[in-house]
Amino acid sequence: MMLAAGFALCGCVRAPFVTEQGETRASEWWIPHQIDRVTGLELPSAFVYAEASNSNYLYPRVSSLLLTCLEGKQPLVRFAFDFRIGTNHNTSLGYRFDDLPGHEDVTMRVLRNSRIVVIEDRDVIARFIAELEKSAMLHVRVRSIDGGRTVVDYPVYGAWAAIRAAFVRCDMPAPARLDPGRAKLPGIY
Repeated sequence: MMLAAGFALCGCVRAPFVTEQGETRASEWWIPHQIDRVTGLELPSAFVYAEASNSNYLYPRVSSLLLTCLEGKQPLVRFAFDFRIGTNHNTSLGYRFDDLPGHEDVTMRVLRNSRIVVIEDRDVIARFIAELEKSAMLHVRVRSIDGGRTVVDYPVYGAWAAIRAAFVRCDMPAPARLDPGRAKLPGIY
C-alpha cells in the first residue's frame, strides 16, 4: 500500500529543469526560458509543432521541429515524430521553405527508436537557418524503405525570435551562399 502511494506521488513531482513555466510564444514558436542548473545559463532552444502524415498510418500524428545548440558549440536541428520513420541506412530527408528550391538527400542521422532525425552538419544547418529566417512554411519529407513516406508542414513564420533564442551563444558558421535580401542574422553570423 505504501509502495503504491509512493509511486503515485513520484509521478507528480517534476524537476524545475523540465517545467513548462516561463515559455514565450513567438508566432507558432515556443521558446522555453529554462535555466540550466549546472551552468546557470538559459538552455537555448525553440520548437514548433505540426501534424505529420505517414504512409503507414491512417491519421496524422504529432511532430516537432527543434532548434538548439549543444554546449554552445554544436548547432542542431531536430525533427521528432510520434511514429517510426526509418533507420540510418535506408532513410532520406528532403525539405523546402515556401517557394524556394528544395533540398534533397540532406545529410542527417536517425536516432532513438527510429523516431528522431537530426541535422548536425554545420554547413547544412547554416543554409537551413538562412532560409528559415524569412520563411512562413517548411515542408519536410522523410522517405524510408521500412518507415514509409512521412510529410509534414511546419508553420515557421516569425522564426527570427526562435533563431535568436536557440543560437544566441552558439558558434554558428555563416551560410556558404547567402541570397541577398533573404537572410541577415546580425549577432549570429
